[in-house]
Amino acid sequence: MSLIIKGSGLTIEDVVRVARRREKVALDDKALERIERCRGMLEKKINARETMYGVNTGIGEFSEIVLDDDQVKEFQKYLIYNHAAGIGDAMPEDHVRGAMLGRINVHAHGNSGIRPVITQTLIEMLNKGVTPYVCQKGSVGASGDLAPMSQIALLLLGEGKAFYNGELLEGKEAFDKAGIMVPGLHARDGLGVINGSNVLTAMSALFLYDANNWLKQAEIAAAMSLEALKANMGPYTAKLHEVRGFKGAVRSAISIGKLIAEGDLKSGKIKHKVQDAYSMRSTPQVIGTAHDALKYAREQVEIELNGVGDNPIFFPDENLALSGANFQGSPVALPMDMAGVAITMVSVLSERRMNRLNNPALSAGLPAFLTKGAGMFSGLMLSQYTADMQIVEQRILSAPASIQSIPAAADQEDFVSMGMNTALKNFQIIDNAYGILGIEYMAAAQALDFRDYTFGKGVTKAHKVIRKYVEFLDVDRPLYQDHNTMKDLVKSCEILAEVENEIGNLE
Repeated sequence: MSLIIKGSGLTIEDVVRVARRREKVALDDKALERIERCRGMLEKKINARETMYGVNTGIGEFSEIVLDDDQVKEFQKYLIYNHAAGIGDAMPEDHVRGAMLGRINVHAHGNSGIRPVITQTLIEMLNKGVTPYVCQKGSVGASGDLAPMSQIALLLLGEGKAFYNGELLEGKEAFDKAGIMVPGLHARDGLGVINGSNVLTAMSALFLYDANNWLKQAEIAAAMSLEALKANMGPYTAKLHEVRGFKGAVRSAISIGKLIAEGDLKSGKIKHKVQDAYSMRSTPQVIGTAHDALKYAREQVEIELNGVGDNPIFFPDENLALSGANFQGSPVALPMDMAGVAITMVSVLSERRMNRLNNPALSAGLPAFLTKGAGMFSGLMLSQYTADMQIVEQRILSAPASIQSIPAAADQEDFVSMGMNTALKNFQIIDNAYGILGIEYMAAAQALDFRDYTFGKGVTKAHKVIRKYVEFLDVDRPLYQDHNTMKDLVKSCEILAEVENEIGNLE
């Protein structure tokens, strides 16, 4: 069954299914009619020699230069050549596929003025597994993601490079092997493919999907550490958070409560302090804040996924062409800067709990650095160093990109979003977050093995999954393998899947 592209209703989960799981897509019949109607209007305007930005004019600083008929035919090719100016390694295929899906959904509105064959070719590329080779860097996140989107557009000229069946091929060869016809680019087609923030938006959608799963795992790790530290669970009562009113905090408190349910700590059999440190007591407020930040970012990203991010924009009902700045990436870049900061913030909280597990002055009777042989052995002392290094990198990366505009195009493009920088650094932030959380998981599992009471059902399941991959640290061993194993385990979401299968969804 194919995902039907209508220009509306596209979700982050849809992006994941198409970009990563290679679900097929199809264009809604009404969307095709809208595209055809808009193209018909545009061709009448071209024949009437109306001046339209990017159709029969130059772009950027050259937007006042009107092209003659012969130049209009060649302009789209040179537009793509000039803008295919990225740098760096190949972008992951899911990022490129997500961008193509987003662009198809823009076209489905029927406001872009491109020929239907352009949209249909992009759909064929998705369905037949032809993924353009796109450099990771080059977009400033305004006038669209011009550099990366132009590398996608090169394929429509029968040029560029593409991945097909695991091979990197010349674009024309990839099309030939997949049985796709090269459509070429006529007036408006090139700009209609590249002039939107589709790459940074697709990357943001994928990040938010991963970040939500990571936050739920942060709650599982927190619950494990809280059980091991004999925490006072009063601060996790939902009622406490409901009177303040932040939905994320309520959600987080309920989730952690579910994880420790049916354990001795939850039932009050374990003696605890009247009040714990903030890194324990404030967990619902902190993780809840991250949930709320991601919720806002999700709303903005899904608006962009379903909106007309293009320039110019054509309105067939009014026989109107309007040039503006709907390519500007700031509506996505700003909330995504905040989303990256949210993951860093929760990572800091994770490391602080791990510190408490290691520190005998703070750990409610656990052995120093979680080892039975203090002095001879150092236990998890150095694991904290590794977590700390990653947090410093996260903090550096958490500086917002959305305020870093550098004017371009002779100051015609004098404010840009730098949203691609945000998207790139967010994946670096979450890569570190997988490692930091993996280390807390490992420390919490080690700590729980020193306790002799019954743990919550969710915590017990998480501990069992971890012990499938990392053994109890009885005597010191090189820990880099354990760290990398735990990082991969967090990234795989196996702990999350097993725990949710046991106790229900943590939403």
